[in-house]
Amino acid sequence: MSKILIRGAKVLGGEPQDVLIDGAVIEAVGAGLSAEGAEVVEAAGKVLLPGLVDLHTHLREPGREDSETVLTGTRAAASGGYTAVFAMANTFPVADTAGVVEQVYRLGQEHGYCDVQPIGAVTVGLEGRKLAELGAMHESAAGVTVFSDDGKCVDDAVIMRRALEYVKAFGGVVAQHAQEPRLTEGAQMNEGVVSAELGLGGWPAVAEESIIARDVLLAEHVGSRVHICHLSTAGSVEIVRWAKSRGIDVTAEVTPHHLLLTDELVRSYNPVYKVNPPLRTERDVHALREALADGTIDIVATDHAPHPHEDKDCEWAAAAMGMVGLETALSVIQETMVETGLLDWAGVASRMSFKPALIGQAKGHGRPVSAGEPANLTLVDTEYRGSVDPAGFASRSRNTPYEGRELPGRVTHTWLRGKATLVDGKLT
Repeated sequence: MSKILIRGAKVLGGEPQDVLIDGAVIEAVGAGLSAEGAEVVEAAGKVLLPGLVDLHTHLREPGREDSETVLTGTRAAASGGYTAVFAMANTFPVADTAGVVEQVYRLGQEHGYCDVQPIGAVTVGLEGRKLAELGAMHESAAGVTVFSDDGKCVDDAVIMRRALEYVKAFGGVVAQHAQEPRLTEGAQMNEGVVSAELGLGGWPAVAEESIIARDVLLAEHVGSRVHICHLSTAGSVEIVRWAKSRGIDVTAEVTPHHLLLTDELVRSYNPVYKVNPPLRTERDVHALREALADGTIDIVATDHAPHPHEDKDCEWAAAAMGMVGLETALSVIQETMVETGLLDWAGVASRMSFKPALIGQAKGHGRPVSAGEPANLTLVDTEYRGSVDPAGFASRSRNTPYEGRELPGRVTHTWLRGKATLVDGKLT
């Protein structure tokens, strides 16, 4: 593999530097670097970040290849600046055995656009009644360390306790989809003024908050790690903040769409805004932004949830829940967190690369941009502004809430272990 010289990039938003890649690793970082015969990428004015890591992606394969495949999903990831994604277990069949997680893992290796780390199901079939083969999935070639029934809540406290006890033995983590099912029967959107006016079934904040409160106490009791998926309410923020103040080993994520969009958009009855958990209020959005900035919320995760056209182009009540997000995540974070002054680019790198890699134990990812480290890198044109056109997405699905919306920033290059997966905004 030839050498690559990235010239004049603002590493983590700091002073311009050159970065020399030799094969799969970074050879040198500094001013005025040169290398005979190296491919030169002129990066003046652009920001260089470590490759992004998404702890919450739905790749749909096996079983729903009409929505997404490992190939199309990882191409979307590379387009968005990601070099590693964690694939959720709610596939068909469910990723609750060593065989299924190894299949997903090997598909990721074959396609080569980013590393794919499967997430194993907590319970058999996501049914919440019996623990899945957690140990076998961990010991498989996929080396699973994160387990989740995402899409469904592990609502049985005894099962949740057992899962926390089991993963503690090998340093794993249970990622909880916090949704008390009895409180959300028939729910269609956030419970509040807008749901009352529209006559849609309300999804109360307490349905999320009650599960988080229970699970942080269980994690404290067991002495294990729990991760909260797609936290969405101001009350949830306060519970996680309290838990961390007690020294409980809890981490939490927020999605880009929960940092930008509110339940007011549901007035359009456009199913593109139907998501789980639902879009919340302006007050919640403000609390989530502040919590991400102060570290109460540890990371940004996309919850990339692709659906085919027919599952979204229908009446609200019948529409599937979820939004695609890999290809727009960094732009939304630039608008909501960087341009508001809540985070600098080093803070973005922490929440979209360093910390998610640490939580998920993604080897070789979330590393400093320095000599000797793997060349997993993302180059961003932060001065760019443009409207979102889903027709140009690499994802197989188009269910984005940002169609036609102007967002800042554009990923121009992505490198996975020194191999370019995206060049000048185009997949290789």
